[in-house]
Amino acid sequence: MIKIICVGKIKENYLKEAINDYLKRLSKYTKIEIIEIEEQNNKTSEISLLKEKEIINKHLSDKDYIVCLDIDGKQVSSIELAKNLEKWLVDKPNIIFIIGSSNGLHKDLKKQCHFRLSFSKLTFPHQLFRLILLEQIYRAFKINKNETYHK
Repeated sequence: MIKIICVGKIKENYLKEAINDYLKRLSKYTKIEIIEIEEQNNKTSEISLLKEKEIINKHLSDKDYIVCLDIDGKQVSSIELAKNLEKWLVDKPNIIFIIGSSNGLHKDLKKQCHFRLSFSKLTFPHQLFRLILLEQIYRAFKINKNETYHK
């Protein structure tokens, strides 16, 4: 099973439709769940990140392979991501991808991650990035099943 924990909600209908399309496509390969948590707006970003970490931790267990999306993480190709995904699913029953808020992720949460993944040094809007992640997970399953998919 794959879970995507996201800080923040999707507001735009066109993104919701695209996300739902990829969720439907992925249902052929795996059970997938999106967990949205509310972005915290406290006096400082450090307090907000700490509160978000506490909420995220309620959704994690020792059985999970945790992947944090982090601009300072490791960049991989789609083929490398596919190989990693296949290996992670063998090692652990659940893979958790965590997408942080506009402030990122708390440093202690990053330390909990088994893998820190970066898609680019570019900054992406949170809502658009969820769609990009789903597309890459879908692409990984297509690669692993040797099924054709556009390049």
